[in-house]
Amino acid sequence: MNKILLIEDNPDIRDNIAEILQLANYHVLTAADGKEGVSMALEHLPALIVCDIMMPVLDGYGVLHLLHKNKTLQTTPFIFLTAKAEKTDIRKGMESGADDYITKPFEGTELLSAIESRLKRCAEIKQETASGLHGLDALLSTTTGRDLLSSLKEGRNTNHYKKKQNIYVAGNRPDCLYYLLKGKVKTYKRNDDGKELIVGLYNEGDFLGYYALLEGSSYQDYAEAMEDTLLAVIPTKDFETLLGSYPEVLHKFVQLLASHMAEKEQQLIGLAYNSLRKKVAEALMMLDKKYNAAGREDFTIDISRENLAAVAGVAKESLIRTLGDFRDDALIALKEGQITLLSRKKLTAMIN
Repeated sequence: MNKILLIEDNPDIRDNIAEILQLANYHVLTAADGKEGVSMALEHLPALIVCDIMMPVLDGYGVLHLLHKNKTLQTTPFIFLTAKAEKTDIRKGMESGADDYITKPFEGTELLSAIESRLKRCAEIKQETASGLHGLDALLSTTTGRDLLSSLKEGRNTNHYKKKQNIYVAGNRPDCLYYLLKGKVKTYKRNDDGKELIVGLYNEGDFLGYYALLEGSSYQDYAEAMEDTLLAVIPTKDFETLLGSYPEVLHKFVQLLASHMAEKEQQLIGLAYNSLRKKVAEALMMLDKKYNAAGREDFTIDISRENLAAVAGVAKESLIRTLGDFRDDALIALKEGQITLLSRKKLTAMIN
């Protein structure tokens, strides 16, 4: 059930719209002004936002401006709802980054149609940018009518790795592409003193090791299982055949490579300029985003302190001290080594 945030200061209109959306099987959250709406958006991360323009405290333009500064909510579909119908107002709303603009009075079907259209488009974009097998399968099924990547994976040899076992090491030449069937994998670099910095985290449904294959070079980092892990092994020859036969596949992997490089760049900026608390908060939210795709409130982060410190790029002692501070501030709970996020809203605000 998609979660929709409705920000409207008129209680009668707000209740009426909320009822329409609930009847259409949406989970509806409501806010009476822009400031409350921003807080709820940061806390609940809705699938779509419907927002009035003329409101007290903070108007709709201000809401959109603040949400676009938040990395997590930048791509959330945003529909303006207002009594204004001047072309200049519509232009201002669209130039601000709104996805649609509905004027009052309106029919319920008009709003529902706009919402369905924006949610569908958002789902298509996420599918196009998915990093794992399913996103690529969807793309290839559309363009070729064949489930090419599934056929690559199926019937392949599988390798089982125990926790902390190396999958590949820096300097070796790749001879296959890996597909993560089960478990979690980290990639990391190590300096001359042996200190680790985790540069990549992988979950079920992710490909692994394609950077070196695309570049025709040796591995530049180490890959290690973070828990018992099962990988499908796809020979380089089969991978190259797929790339040569279907340009769409090559284009998709280049997109994944570019996305990963952008994440690395952002990580380096954070390591250089972020405070200790911000580094740890960002690491926790990154793990939550990577391994809690369902958005469960009771999700716990089960990771060693060494690995978490390597993700954040801080000393283990500093990490432990900061986690204790976060616990005292009721941002997280610690139990038997596991971490539960109690206030994603405050942690996200700390990052931004």
